[in-house]
Amino acid sequence: MSVVLENFLRYVAVDTQSQEEVEAFPSTEKQKDLARILVEELRQMGLEAEMDPYGYVYSSVPASPGKEHLPALGLIAHMDTSNEVSGKNVAPRIVKNYDGNAILLNQKLDLVLSPQEFPSLLRYIGQDLIVTDGTTLLGADDKAGVAEIMAAARYLTEHPEFAHGAIRIAFTPDEEVGRGVDFFDVKKFGAAYAYTIDGGELGEIEYENFNAVNMRIDIVGKSVHPGSAKGTMINSQLVAMEFHSMLPEFENPAYTEGYEGFYHLTGIEGSCDHTRMNYILRDHDAEKLQQKEEIIYKGADFLNHKYKEGTVTVTPLIRYRNMREKILPHMHLIENAEQALREIGVEPSVIPIRGGTDGARLSFMGLPCPNLCAGGANFHGRLEYIPIPSLEKCTEMILKIIEVYARQ
Repeated sequence: MSVVLENFLRYVAVDTQSQEEVEAFPSTEKQKDLARILVEELRQMGLEAEMDPYGYVYSSVPASPGKEHLPALGLIAHMDTSNEVSGKNVAPRIVKNYDGNAILLNQKLDLVLSPQEFPSLLRYIGQDLIVTDGTTLLGADDKAGVAEIMAAARYLTEHPEFAHGAIRIAFTPDEEVGRGVDFFDVKKFGAAYAYTIDGGELGEIEYENFNAVNMRIDIVGKSVHPGSAKGTMINSQLVAMEFHSMLPEFENPAYTEGYEGFYHLTGIEGSCDHTRMNYILRDHDAEKLQQKEEIIYKGADFLNHKYKEGTVTVTPLIRYRNMREKILPHMHLIENAEQALREIGVEPSVIPIRGGTDGARLSFMGLPCPNLCAGGANFHGRLEYIPIPSLEKCTEMILKIIEVYARQ
């Protein structure tokens, strides 16, 4: 079993789900369980490593003799997993020599991973796949990235003949809830440039991400006995349905792709008296995102006029921007990643991120940081999977990028 595979199977066993709308940082203390494991493993490699009070793990591989002049290169992945599906008691299963047919994940739940639904599976015929047991997510987002960086670090420490500049390593909490770099210390990290290893399938390179804003909609109703409700009751749940119906029907994730933005209702909870809705708004075009925000506010204004002022309150939460403008002056980051992938026999695919990444915010904090593939697919759900050769190739990619920079 390869080092990266051993790492991955060990890390997914640790429950690290983050939690939205929690003031504490990290949002769940259990993320530090994995952080402590990583610190100990890095120290066992002979590297300096620490977990700070916020749960960030920082480490460094010193430059090889004669390579100290090279700019320090950072490698970053996040430890938390999505809270959309349980990450507790993950039980990964290896499907040997995938034959191209549907994979039964869970007979009791009648849950199947099928190439009819996910044609990308057919690219991995003949490869060994890691899948879930159908009751949890897998955690390849982003424990695959963590495992790959750790395997690359181990290789560097065990092969002193591999010449390289200084390598900075960081693992972050709370990326999945949009707060992954709230307390990240860029100066302490000490890298001139960095990559997040947090992308999808093998070969993907990303330096354009959504402009984004998360919004909370609070709706206050008026609850009275239904027997005497005429002319008095305001059912906040019905107002919520009315609000949602005002949004463009086909601008949601089920109907969009590529550079197309969306409104996504991520959660709704309520009663007659009070309902809360959570939305994420996304668009690669900043002006179009602003238009989406305006539609949200106009909908709230209309309902406040229709019912009464204060019925609907809009609260903007997490916000981040497209990192493209910050990467364009440093396109060597993309060119070197493309070169590295080609040198290991993988055709690179530069695509926009239909989501966010720690690297986007870090780029605006002064650390140019595009995103690279970690090898997995179908993130945030029970149908998540990752081919073992992709885990291994992504590790090879990291080492090859380090080598490309060391030639300069």
